[in-house]
Amino acid sequence: NLKEKYGLTNRELEIIQLVSNSLSNQEISRALFISETTVKKHLNNIFKKLNIRSRTQLVKLIYLNVLNS
Repeated sequence: NLKEKYGLTNRELEIIQLVSNSLSNQEISRALFISETTVKKHLNNIFKKLNIRSRTQLVKLIYLNVLNS
């Protein structure tokens, strides 16, 4: 479970789900009724918690996590 393993918040999990569905920051901000700046802050927090640097690495980590569960 990513939430427990990495201490992710519910909002961060929502953002991860939307990123994994190939939504842009702008599309995520519209879907969640938050600013793009807030989306970027959430992504930076996610990247730090998961020790990654990009959306590509995030999607790869999600994919591998699903395969291993």
